[in-house]
Amino acid sequence: MDAFVRKLKLIVTDRELLGRIGFVLFALIAFRFLAAIPIPGIDATHLEQFFSNNQFLGLLNIFSGGGLSNLSIVMLGVAPYITASIIMQLATIIFPNLKSMYQDEGEAGRKKMSQYARILAVPLALIQGYAYLFLFESQGIVDKLPFVQLAMNVLIIAAGSMLLMWIGELVTEFGVGNGVSLIIFAGIVARVPQALAQQTFTFDASQIPVYLGFLIAALLIIYGVVVMTEAERPVPVTYAKRVRGNKLYGGVSTYLPLRLNQAGVIPIIFALSILLFPQLLLNFASKSSLVWLSSLATRLLTLSGGNIIYGVSYFFLVFLFTYFYTAVTFEPNTIATNLQKNGAFVPGVRPGNQTSEYLGRIITRITMVGGLFLGIIAVLPLIMQGLTGLKTLAIGGTALLIVVSVLLDLVRKVDARLSLKEY
Repeated sequence: MDAFVRKLKLIVTDRELLGRIGFVLFALIAFRFLAAIPIPGIDATHLEQFFSNNQFLGLLNIFSGGGLSNLSIVMLGVAPYITASIIMQLATIIFPNLKSMYQDEGEAGRKKMSQYARILAVPLALIQGYAYLFLFESQGIVDKLPFVQLAMNVLIIAAGSMLLMWIGELVTEFGVGNGVSLIIFAGIVARVPQALAQQTFTFDASQIPVYLGFLIAALLIIYGVVVMTEAERPVPVTYAKRVRGNKLYGGVSTYLPLRLNQAGVIPIIFALSILLFPQLLLNFASKSSLVWLSSLATRLLTLSGGNIIYGVSYFFLVFLFTYFYTAVTFEPNTIATNLQKNGAFVPGVRPGNQTSEYLGRIITRITMVGGLFLGIIAVLPLIMQGLTGLKTLAIGGTALLIVVSVLLDLVRKVDARLSLKEY
């Protein structure tokens, strides 16, 4: 408690840090203002029913920062930019030039990759904006518009996404923490009062034991998310002694931290994309004038909605993509080479190929634990619905993971700035 009070005093007396925190708050308020401005011609009642019955769009609403559920001018959120960033990371596997630029050019290479992601986000925003408007129009949520007005709405939605991306980058540069993550975090937190109000209006005294069980489960899940997010496997590393001039360097023992959850929430985004695409096609087909096609699509939609088949598929894809993304971002060969160049080695393991194989075996084992954790987090709302029978008590595991990760990152960034000031 004393340490917390001391840090709070340091924050209050640090004008630069207070200014950065104020900028973050101002940017998030601007985002919530934009998220409240809807595009024209919306059936609000039909929209709410559609989202309550669609698990996929409910999860995508998380990554849009809550703007999708209102069909606001920023309904896409930062999703196009996130998708573009993922595509650029995957492109490093296919194109060696991008890989060398990302790994060898340091900060300059990362800035180029970010610029390419921004450019790619523009056509992605246009495509996603049109796809969503077409879907909502087919469901009767949005009025059928002439081509000119439809094109105007698509441009407005794409421009809103780009504006939100720019606000996120400003927060990263002039605020504290990652701006894109904070925008998603703000969208999740903004929905909490509405969920609490809804639960208050539908309160049933006979369900008190269920509410208490839910509260205990929520606290345990939050604790588990914090532990798994911070968990790491330390690999001992020793630096060989070297003599330079008249001085002796090296001989220091440290460790290489390998995070249990290397992939973050990226596998969940990948799995959602894979599962969402066929459902979008089925939604379009269900409105077809061909009776057999419409009947088949409706039947398949019924089978894919919120049952055990969907849960198992979702869990399997998240687990699979955890291994895939970890393999893309974590390269044992590169780490082993860098250790060898710096005169470091893992005790009991020969430098070079054997170190690479050793690190590969470790990351394979801990990725299994991380993949199971992410898979359980992804299907957690379905599990809670099955146990309680109440949709309002479905704990959003993905949302919890994002909130906890963003808060932990924010605390680390604030601590780093306070430590810098003390020095």
